[in-house]
Amino acid sequence: MDIPYSLGEKSVVPLCKFISIWKVQANDTYQVTKSAGFATPGLFITYEGNGVITLADDRYDLYPGSFFFVKETVPCTYNCENNNWKFYFIDFSSLDMAHFLNLPVGEILSTAKLSEALQLCEKIIETLIAQPTGYAYSANILLQEVLLLFAREQSFLAAPNHNEMDRILYFIHKNLNKPIQIDELVQKSGLSRTYFFARFRSMTGHSPSSYMLKLKLESAKVSLETTNLPIKEIAAALHFYDEFHFSKLFKKHYGMPPSVFRQK
Repeated sequence: MDIPYSLGEKSVVPLCKFISIWKVQANDTYQVTKSAGFATPGLFITYEGNGVITLADDRYDLYPGSFFFVKETVPCTYNCENNNWKFYFIDFSSLDMAHFLNLPVGEILSTAKLSEALQLCEKIIETLIAQPTGYAYSANILLQEVLLLFAREQSFLAAPNHNEMDRILYFIHKNLNKPIQIDELVQKSGLSRTYFFARFRSMTGHSPSSYMLKLKLESAKVSLETTNLPIKEIAAALHFYDEFHFSKLFKKHYGMPPSVFRQK
């Protein structure tokens, strides 16, 4: 069956434009002062040694396995500590994407995704050196992957995702043309029935039954728009009780019977 997948209301998302990336290996002689602050926002990713950045009167210690977003136009100095500091610095056009992804700005954050982040940084550098077709697009996409990598990690730490529920949702979508029993979903999840219903509603905003009904009606709508299948066959394929039952539910959801919808 056909089910439309789209961003809908979430389609307008802020992005950030890549400007440059620095790979720095510093010793105690390394010190930078920016009396007017950075011209654009930036991101420090420290992978070895230690550095210190002072923004206005606030001091931040940058340690291995940490990342730190800085705002533009804030007076700052930063320098190496203990004669060893290795880091990447990426500057970009706006912090809007970081804010949209709930990434804290001006706060030292640890990451267990350092290896993946470093690989993305190296890919950006390789892209800028080789400059293949579309390299500017690639640099922007890789920057956004870095931000998404950190954002997903922080989201997981704040509210751990339950992979078993992801599997349940995927199972529903792939088997919508088959009869699915709620007890079967509960059993597949490995959760108690009460906790399963609570987790399902928190993720989807619906009970399992209403979620599946919503998907079936969306699939039926597409079938009415794109095929000549009789309404009776569409209802049967989606396991509605009968054509009358399907028509009643379709009208309640879309404001008109399926026959009228197809004509329009």
